[in-house]
Amino acid sequence: MALGVVKSLAGFLLLLNFCMFVIVGAIAGWALNNAIDHTYSTGPGKALAVEFSTVYFPMGNEATGFMVFFSLIAAVVGAASCLSGLHHLRVWTAQSLASSAASSMTAWALTLLAMGLACKEIHIGGRNAKLITLESFLIILCGTKLFCILLIHGGFFGGNYCCYVDTYMATTTTTAEPQKGSTTVTSSV
Repeated sequence: MALGVVKSLAGFLLLLNFCMFVIVGAIAGWALNNAIDHTYSTGPGKALAVEFSTVYFPMGNEATGFMVFFSLIAAVVGAASCLSGLHHLRVWTAQSLASSAASSMTAWALTLLAMGLACKEIHIGGRNAKLITLESFLIILCGTKLFCILLIHGGFFGGNYCCYVDTYMATTTTTAEPQKGSTTVTSSV
């Protein structure tokens, strides 16, 4: 029974994290698109300015460019890790735990990096409502992703009621030895 609770709670958190990573990717994508449209305006006969920087954004502050780039990377890796986690919940074997745990921890580390840049942007100040929303989602995602990782590992370290059953070993069939009085069939081709 406890395994069902762990799996259903982990499934809910994985779906929630997936939706939040999609939202983070959409907001960060909007910020990047806005910066490209309004900053890098070069046309025929125009040259780039001397102070040209790829991390300059027309909104926010000095940390906005770095936060947007790392948020976009964390969103893509995080969404993929949520899909890997959902596959692990469906299969629930030790083999699927390894890939799910590796992708989840990588996504969590990238989300922590983006959250650190969001904290720096909060500290500097001077940002708009969409960037505040992006920062909020990054901070919330760090906690929910960690809790989801702990829940998935809880099935492995949880004791007797939450153990992994290796389905590959359980489904192997063995051939029975012939019984007394039976004849063996041989074919001559």
